[in-house]
Formats: sequence, C-alpha cells, structure tokens
Amino acid sequence: MDQPRLNFGIVGCGRIAQRHAQHIATAGRLAATCDVLRPRAQQLAKPYSANAYQCLDELLQSEPQLDVVSVCSPNGLHATHAIQALSAGKHVICEKPMALTAADCGDMIQAAERANRRLFVVKQNRFNPPVAAVKEALELGRLGQIYSVQLNCFWNRNPDYYQESWKGTLDLDGGCLFTQFSHFVDLLYWMVGDIDQVHAFADNFAHKQTVDFEDCGVVALRFRNGVLGTIHFTVNSHRRNMEGSLTLFGQRGTVKIGGQYLNELEYQDIEDYEIPALPPGNTPNRYGHYEGSMSNHDRVYANVVDVLTRDGVIATNAFEGLKTVEMIEAIYSKIRWNPAPSPLQPETYNSATA
Repeated sequence: MDQPRLNFGIVGCGRIAQRHAQHIATAGRLAATCDVLRPRAQQLAKPYSANAYQCLDELLQSEPQLDVVSVCSPNGLHATHAIQALSAGKHVICEKPMALTAADCGDMIQAAERANRRLFVVKQNRFNPPVAAVKEALELGRLGQIYSVQLNCFWNRNPDYYQESWKGTLDLDGGCLFTQFSHFVDLLYWMVGDIDQVHAFADNFAHKQTVDFEDCGVVALRFRNGVLGTIHFTVNSHRRNMEGSLTLFGQRGTVKIGGQYLNELEYQDIEDYEIPALPPGNTPNRYGHYEGSMSNHDRVYANVVDVLTRDGVIATNAFEGLKTVEMIEAIYSKIRWNPAPSPLQPETYNSATA
C-alpha cells in the first residue's frame, strides 16, 4: 500500500526556495509558504495552489496537516525558525548552514529531541557523483592512510549579489564560509574528520562597500587524526566562478575532485584501483548573474521521504550539521583582521527571505 504524500511548508521565499518548491512538488505537496514580504510568499505559493502567510506562527497554527517545514530563510534566522517548527510538532529541513553558531545548532537538536521530530540539514554536494565515489574509495581503504588534503573555493560574487539583501551582513549572512562554502567544509568533515588546530588569515579586498566580513582567506588545519589540510577561499574570481576542488593525498593514492562545483573527477592515481566512469551530475543552481552549488535537492527530498515514510537512513543528520558550524567557528576565531563597519542599514535588506 502506498504511503500518503507528505505535506510541506516553506519559510523564506527567496532564491533557493524556488528550488525547494520544485522538488517538494515531486516528493510530496507544497501546502504553505511564508515570508515577511507577503507578495513574495504569494508568488511562490500560486503555481502550487498553496496558502501564503506573512508570519511563521500563523502558518503553523493554520496548517495542522503539515508534516515538514523547509527553512529557507537567512542564515541567522535558521535556528529561530527551525525551533519554532519543531516545537509545533513538524519535521524540519534546514538549508545550509544549519545556524551561525554551534550553540544555536545545539538548541535546534534539543528542540528536535524534545518534539521527537527529525531535523535534516541540506548538504547536497555529498550526492555529486565524484564526491560519492571518492567517499566510497575512502571507506574501502583504497587510498590507505590520508596524509594531507587541499580544498580550493574560487568563486565570484559581484555587487549585484549583495544589493538590497541580507547577504553581506554579519548577523544574517555570517561570512563566506557560511554562505558560499559551508558545503565544502562539510566534505572535509565527512571525508577526513574533525579538526584539532587552526591557523587562518582573511581580508576584504574588493567588497568593502558591500559586506561586513572577508571576501577571501587562507587556512591551515591539522585534523585530530593527524592529517594536514589547507583551505583557500575567495569570492574574487574575476567575473565568474572558477573552481571548487578537493584533493586528497594518501598512502596508496591521490585523487582530485574539481570542476567549478566539485562536479568532475579531475585526477586519480590509486594503487590497484580505479574509480570507473561516472554519470554526469546535475547542473548548478543558477540565480541570474551568478551560480551556486550543484543542484541535488531532488536527492535531498528523496532522502527525506525515504526516512519519514520507509524508515530510511538520514543522509545528513543534525550532528554533522553542527560539526560543520563548529569548524567554521574555529576558523573565524583565528582570522587576524577586524572587519570594517557595514555600510548597509537594517531597512535596506529583508530579514526573512533567502
């Protein structure tokens, strides 16, 4: 007998919410949307015959049939919105990053435990074919002991990206490692493990008038298992995204996942083993004049349905989401610079849309 389709709600009806709505329509039913700008909530709701709200409390009170709330609001509101939904008895899918502090992540996990509800964190890059293949090779021990790892994140974010937006603000955005590159940091934890020591430097060269924080940085890491690592990140790649890559150097092999979005197996030399030809990945999320990470939200929602209706195994649990935030916090605690005051005023950006 087929399971009934799950009913979803979305809070925060900005750019990434469009992607969520499309995949919700396949995985279940979009029943409600919410945004502090009601016309934006209405615009997202209309193609799906969903109800639109301006307040999350109103949505939760008016839609008792909801099974899952997808949190697509600004980073700094993820914890507040997730805890509201969990406390109302709803399962939650939270966009990256899980929150802007590990303490907030802990509060979200506790809220899920108290409500006996599931808390999913979106980490769609884990589903990229080369990423999944390298993870499998690591689990099989094909690379032997890992010696070192290099992560490169070379993207472009022009002034239009930050115009009249919460993006670029320290309290709601949090920084490049949260908004642009938390998926990449997640893969370091997923493939290599937790970190022990951090040294980091960052600066703002090209975005002094648009963001509160860094636009590039370099990081040196020692993991708890002894692996050495580096991260080089920037949003100053000229005119367009250049590269998102992860290279692993091991006792019995070297492998590089590259392309612009960790979407290509660029290099492999593994003793007595070869990763076979891989299927093409999904296209990146496109937002007008810029692009985001690979669009694997279909896999995210398929996993949610599998977990909630067929006792499947969660792809990215809340503890892993917390660990990513802990790692980013550790890096930012070591950055040796002081950001300039923000030129943005509170009224110039919308505090509850993505």
